[in-house]
Amino acid sequence: MARNGQTRQTAISILGTTIKPGERASIALPVPSLYTHTALEMPVQVIHGKKPGPTLFISAAIHGDEINGVEIIRRVMHQRNIGRLRGTLIAIPVVNIFGFINQSRYLPDRRDLNRSFPGSESGSLAGRIANLFLNEIVSRCTHGIDLHTGAVHRENFPHIRAVLDDDETKRMASAFIPPVILNTQIVEGSLRQEAERLGVSVIVYEAGEALRFNEVAIRAGVRGVDSVMREIGMLPKKKARKNDPIPVVATDSSWIRAPHSGILRMIKPLGARVSKNEVLGIISDPFGDLEHKAIAPFSGIIIGKTNLPLVNEGEALFHVARFESTSAAASQIEEFQAEMDPLTDDASVNEPAIT
Repeated sequence: MARNGQTRQTAISILGTTIKPGERASIALPVPSLYTHTALEMPVQVIHGKKPGPTLFISAAIHGDEINGVEIIRRVMHQRNIGRLRGTLIAIPVVNIFGFINQSRYLPDRRDLNRSFPGSESGSLAGRIANLFLNEIVSRCTHGIDLHTGAVHRENFPHIRAVLDDDETKRMASAFIPPVILNTQIVEGSLRQEAERLGVSVIVYEAGEALRFNEVAIRAGVRGVDSVMREIGMLPKKKARKNDPIPVVATDSSWIRAPHSGILRMIKPLGARVSKNEVLGIISDPFGDLEHKAIAPFSGIIIGKTNLPLVNEGEALFHVARFESTSAAASQIEEFQAEMDPLTDDASVNEPAIT
């Protein structure tokens, strides 16, 4: 639906740059400079369709070391059908430019940008960037997709996080076609919280590990963004197929933590189906004389795990999601992996797989 019920597309202006219907523009959003007085800018690209429609932002690297989303946005912006866009697409591949440069999750003031919203013009560095992004980008939009990965040495299985109480957010989450949807509460100070207050429906895509490209996660992200744009009317809808997957919603999830410090031997991989009381990994000393088991507290699917074998007592090891039907979730994940795995490609693809 067109914003404010408009029936004719008009020009828009962002930071003094006027973008006419049918035009594409790159905009540099000024952020505080480095302490060397070197100027920094947040890269923004806008595609303003010839016809009215929703205004969607796609953001990545709010945590500066989460780079899968940067590649997802690059591929989305180079799709052949992007020229047929209705409405407006605003792409921000690197929100936390400071963290991206330093290969760090955080800003130089050690604050988490995704816990600093709404921020303020006169607050901390994190608060100023949060406030700038919220006012100059998010407030202009009707919908948003925020792209994330796991933290350093921690990997997430591709899934969507959303508050499903909102019908439009729920529609976006399902349209993304993820194998799993996690119905989550909004975290205080997050982008999602402030977007909701502005009436902007936002979903979060989680997939992969910080500072690593993951081809399956990237492909699923590109497909998901494209599918959401089709669902909300920004791109022409495709004909429904009989075998189109139906995402499975997790009822809740929990992290299994290390019962003891030591060296972890992981037994269950990411995306695996597990049963209650099943052993997920074994922690031992270097000689293996003392062993402690990490046990699944309930049946479910592993949607996150550590990739570092060296663990301290209490550290998060496995993130297990619970479902009404674990077998149905396992079946969806198996189909998803087969479809997204570049090794199963049986036709030419637009982008060569990243290995």
